[in-house]
Amino acid sequence: MKSIWKMSSKVVLCLLFVSTHILPVFSLTDSNDLAALNAIKSSWNNLPPNWVGADPCGSNWQGVNCTGTRVTSLYLAGTRLESRQISDIPSLTGLEFLDLSNNIGLRAILPPSIGNLRNLSTLILVGCSFFGPIPDSIGSLRQLVFISLTNNSFSGPIPPSIGNLSQLSWLDLSVNRLNGTIPVSSGTAPGLDRLHGARHFHFSNNQLSGPVPAQLFSSNMSLMHAIFDNNRLTGSIPFSLGSVTRLEVVRFDWNSLEGSLPPNLNNLTRLNELYLSNNNFNGNMPNLTGMDVLYYVIMENTNLEGQIPVNIFTLPQLETVVLKNNNLNGTLDIGISYPSNLTVNLQNNSITDFQQRTDYNVELTLVGNPVCNTNGATARFCSVEGHRNNLLPSNRCGAMSCSKDKVLSPNCRCSHPYTGTLHFYSFAFTDLQNSTYYETLYRTLMTAFNRTELPVDSVIIRNPVISIYSYLQLPLQVFPSGQDSFNHSSISRIGFVLNRQPFQIEYFGPFFFLDEEYCCLPGSKNSSHVGIIIGVSVGGSVLLILVILAGIYALRQRKNAKNAIEKSNPFASWDPKKESGDVPQLQGAKCFSFEDLRKCTNNFSESNCIGSGGYGKVYKGTVASAQVVAIKRAQQGSMQGAHEFKTEIELLSRIHHKNVVSLVGFCYEQGEQMLVYEYISNGTLRDCLSGKSGFWLDWNKRLRIALDGARGLSYLHELADPPIIHRDVKSTNILLDNKLHAKVADFGLSKLVGDTGKGYITTQVKGTLGYMDPEYYMTQQLTEKSDVYSFGVVLLELVTARAPIQQGKHIVRIVHEAFADQRQPQNLDQIIDPSLDSGAKLSGLMKLVDLAMSCVRESATDRPTMGEVVREIENIMELANFDKKTDTGLYSSSFEERTDESPLHSFAAEAFDGSYGSFPFPVQRHQ
Repeated sequence: MKSIWKMSSKVVLCLLFVSTHILPVFSLTDSNDLAALNAIKSSWNNLPPNWVGADPCGSNWQGVNCTGTRVTSLYLAGTRLESRQISDIPSLTGLEFLDLSNNIGLRAILPPSIGNLRNLSTLILVGCSFFGPIPDSIGSLRQLVFISLTNNSFSGPIPPSIGNLSQLSWLDLSVNRLNGTIPVSSGTAPGLDRLHGARHFHFSNNQLSGPVPAQLFSSNMSLMHAIFDNNRLTGSIPFSLGSVTRLEVVRFDWNSLEGSLPPNLNNLTRLNELYLSNNNFNGNMPNLTGMDVLYYVIMENTNLEGQIPVNIFTLPQLETVVLKNNNLNGTLDIGISYPSNLTVNLQNNSITDFQQRTDYNVELTLVGNPVCNTNGATARFCSVEGHRNNLLPSNRCGAMSCSKDKVLSPNCRCSHPYTGTLHFYSFAFTDLQNSTYYETLYRTLMTAFNRTELPVDSVIIRNPVISIYSYLQLPLQVFPSGQDSFNHSSISRIGFVLNRQPFQIEYFGPFFFLDEEYCCLPGSKNSSHVGIIIGVSVGGSVLLILVILAGIYALRQRKNAKNAIEKSNPFASWDPKKESGDVPQLQGAKCFSFEDLRKCTNNFSESNCIGSGGYGKVYKGTVASAQVVAIKRAQQGSMQGAHEFKTEIELLSRIHHKNVVSLVGFCYEQGEQMLVYEYISNGTLRDCLSGKSGFWLDWNKRLRIALDGARGLSYLHELADPPIIHRDVKSTNILLDNKLHAKVADFGLSKLVGDTGKGYITTQVKGTLGYMDPEYYMTQQLTEKSDVYSFGVVLLELVTARAPIQQGKHIVRIVHEAFADQRQPQNLDQIIDPSLDSGAKLSGLMKLVDLAMSCVRESATDRPTMGEVVREIENIMELANFDKKTDTGLYSSSFEERTDESPLHSFAAEAFDGSYGSFPFPVQRHQ
């Protein structure tokens, strides 16, 4: 025995010697790079599964590219990485390409040591959660050609040192929290004006302030895109802008600029798109003569005055002119030399006459001008017509269908697509339903994927939406070729192509791509192939470890088995007859057996099915106590772990308020997960507003519904224990009982999330298009103010009865445009629900609209809390002399908790329809 042990000891020592001394001889990876990657492995989560072994270059670690022994590229886009620091990245001093985009779990600062990456040419951090200042050391990366830091939470000023990057072509710092002035050089100090070779300045959606420096622009610049919209810039647009003759896109909209527009704008003869809306300019229309490739002119709400020069309509490529909400006057003459398919929107100006000619082929809007008050042939231009809302591309696969977890591609194959949204800073067309533009985009994307030899079968582009800030948002699905799903490497490479943008697309400007969490990243089956010696050494080490662990495993087997049983069914100990066990903390919710619910739904009969959605089906039934209930039955793909389900029930059972739908009980048997709610009889608010339910809501009822819904949400945010963020507030989740009182509904199966101190960084944005908080969508940071934004959209629905998105336009944008000119409050007549326009005074209407618009402010910090919303609605109703006798208790300033003796109500099925994962979140109370 001793000799055997002695021999084994020698074998082990030999293996250890081989693994520590011989192995490095065969390694293809630089030792410093290996140390850096191993440090990343030890501190980051969700790295690719084949990051194993001791030779990243020799083992072809996914996302790691090498030149010789040095790591030169790190492509890890869209792989759901998580880390609180990236301080090991700067140790990879040979890096030339770094792409960590679309990893919102990277919540870290960009360390000053990033300046060590002296060979870096491409830096892409789009759609992560980086915060803090952009380090000044970034200016020492003299090889940088491409920087895209968009859609993070970077703050502080733009580092002037970026002006040292003489090779820089693309600079995108948009959608952050950068502040301060635009840096320009002074003496030896650098500034952005020194970037003569840069073609792209993207600074939109920040908090930049101060004037636009005249020094920023000069005739020796190569700049093509100057995008500065949605900031806090003041002063005038400098004359020097007209000297940058290569410009193709200019955006200064949504600032506080003033003064006259530069008279030399027509020097920009290559300009395609000009956005100057929502500023405080004065004077006449600028001279645009000679701008022969100009497609798009957007200058609404800019205080322009005077007569529109006829020569603007002679520009040969012109497609869209939007000049609404200005002070333009006199006679409109479009002439006879206008281009075909021209769209002109002059809504809400002071035009008194129209020089009309026969056979005008112009889509012209003159609503809100004095000329529309006269009888004549202008009548057809004095109304707003709707457009079709088709999906693109159309279905070419006939009646083919896929299993519920796959999607049918344009080439009629079922697979798991990689999905996300393209956000275009600019685009040169108005008709969102014209497939010609999307065919161009489709061909360009497929060509880019094919050139990089990506396994892409096809893409789908559909449901275009124009945001309130005139960005075009296009949901994108990318389908795999020759397989059912993409692997880590393909996802990262697709993300790199989309955010690096090595192409130009006709009719479309620059964009950024934000992805959604990919469902199906497979585990890697790759193995190390360095040699037999490595295999023997690693195998021997593993064998030794397994022997040591075997004893530990045997000792803990019984305990593990017991834990496994409890984990698989935490409900096993829920026996009310026992005094011990894992008793749930329930308050009023009942545990139903599967047989109880099967009987009350006639064996889950289709005749009892009252709705369905992504979660599953909803059945109406009557339980033994004679209470009518709605039973929400999860389908297989929507179920969660048993412990999460148990925690969810405990959470939901503690919610008791008259304006929140209550959980009656649950069922966890025979592989089922079911929630039982009270049933609300009069359907959803959306059904009432659309006329589907047959109920008409007068103004007083709408105010009461607004108050009920606000009280329900305020209770969830401020008095629930723990507080809850609903995350999917919408008019189909506000139900009306038999007295038309509102109840907030649909809490689904929630997912408990830890608190970050300032909100929740979620791994996937949840919500419904049209109601989703844009700040939450961009930053993935969830707070109570996200619910406030959604409720603001609901308030606008109460006023207008419109769906949140119609004809590609958001209701927030529609209302904002209607009130852009405060001197024309009659604009409200164009958007108010016509069924309310009965001659009766709608007391408090303007105040409610003001409240709604405060709820949908761009920055969450500028929005009110739900408690403040409640108090404001109460004030509105008080000022409107609302009849208190018709609704007792309406003005109670406290939040009333409902007793366990709740009235019997019914539950509308529509509350579950079209749910996009509406999971509530518990909130950390702020002391």
